[in-house]
Amino acid sequence: MTSPETITLSGARPYGGEPLDVVISDGTISQIAPAGTMPAVGEVVDAAGRWIGPGLWDSHVHFTQHVIRRRRIDLTQTRSAGEVLDAVRGALDHGAPLTDGMLMGYGFRDGLWPEPATLAALEEAVSDVPVVLVSGDLHCGWLNRAAAARLGAELDETGLIREGPWIGLLHSLDEASSLPPDAYREAADAAAARGVVGIVEFENTDNVAEWPARVAEGVTSLRVEGAVWPDRLEQAVAAGLRTGDRLDDQGLVTFGRLKVVVDGSLNTRTAWCWDPYPGLDPAGPHACGMESVPVPELRRLLERADGAGIGAAVHAIGDRANSEVLDAFASVGMPGVIEHAQLVRDDDFSRFAELGLAASVQPEHAMDDRDVADHHWAGRTARAFAFGSLHRSGAELRLGSDAPVAPLDPWVSIAAATARSRGGRGAWHPEQRLPLDAALAASSRGVLGVGRRADLVVVDRDPYACDRDELRTMPVAATLLGGRFTRREI
Repeated sequence: MTSPETITLSGARPYGGEPLDVVISDGTISQIAPAGTMPAVGEVVDAAGRWIGPGLWDSHVHFTQHVIRRRRIDLTQTRSAGEVLDAVRGALDHGAPLTDGMLMGYGFRDGLWPEPATLAALEEAVSDVPVVLVSGDLHCGWLNRAAAARLGAELDETGLIREGPWIGLLHSLDEASSLPPDAYREAADAAAARGVVGIVEFENTDNVAEWPARVAEGVTSLRVEGAVWPDRLEQAVAAGLRTGDRLDDQGLVTFGRLKVVVDGSLNTRTAWCWDPYPGLDPAGPHACGMESVPVPELRRLLERADGAGIGAAVHAIGDRANSEVLDAFASVGMPGVIEHAQLVRDDDFSRFAELGLAASVQPEHAMDDRDVADHHWAGRTARAFAFGSLHRSGAELRLGSDAPVAPLDPWVSIAAATARSRGGRGAWHPEQRLPLDAALAASSRGVLGVGRRADLVVVDRDPYACDRDELRTMPVAATLLGGRFTRREI
């Protein structure tokens, strides 16, 4: 899609402000003035008093997983092993399509199931078709024997595979999915329709090669920062890549950060904590969760990346993981990003700002996981998903979705961060709500100003006049990427 070199957005109001005329020339905001006080130039687009702000970013996505989710059985509403198995049987009875000969499902969360998952139950439900069910947090899979044989996996009596062994299998499944460019284009366009101009891509794949190829094939609705995982770090260093380097001809894809996963997740009870999980043997090897990457290896990776001009984004969910990651960044002396930061010790909040570390958080996870947190982190939830504490401590915040774990929709994240509630439930730890201005800033990059890149969103409501549900369902009238409309309903 192309656009004229100059556009005048007439009568657009900044959030909470008076109408302005905004002139965009060659992808940059060249003039801003009160509406009607300067001659309109180029194509005049009447914003009709709608609200305008910087385009929105999702700072944590797994885009291929997000695209694939549309092809998998939806298990997000299941609440027990029995309900999952009913959904699987129903899908087979109704001729659900297979993916590479396997029945795939996504979205179960077993943290509060009344009965545990068992291989025997899954085998009883389906034994002749390979079944692979992906947990909602992506940290666990439930497989039957036919799928395990197909994938070369070993199963215990639960049929569950967690963390490292599972993440490797999940990556191999992604590579075998052969998604067409149209599938990526449709997902990118859908994100743009919600005001998104950019994503931080944490898919465990060759983002350096794959995203420029997608742009060349017409996936041009988003800017992408593509992460590199440890197994490709040396390749990136040898290629001389540095964080921020441009990777494609259109300037949409840049080289991002080294992604290191230090622990697991809350729902899988593998987030690395200082205290044991209830119901687990306190003397057991994983009573407090799992250390996915040993701390000495984390420090080595950080030093290697820092020396090569590559930033780092480190996954840490449990409070022990966050403490150890903060220590590792401090020992190396480099800034960076901690992804998730879901449970943090009181003494550690201030260290984010002191060490120059951003906290990349996913507010909708707090809504999805409030009950499992109340159970597995009982007595500690005042510092769980503690966006308010992080903000008050001076930490830089970045909001995201972890799509497909939560919707790739910044307005959902903004509503969850500022209300700490959804549906008919009251606010969960309301003291941890973010002010709206902080949530908006954490969902964008930059401000509406002359000389700034024209990555913009135009919406039908003033966010400052919206209640929780109005924020969640914010109507987006237009999205501009470098002055080019990627969504236009005006």
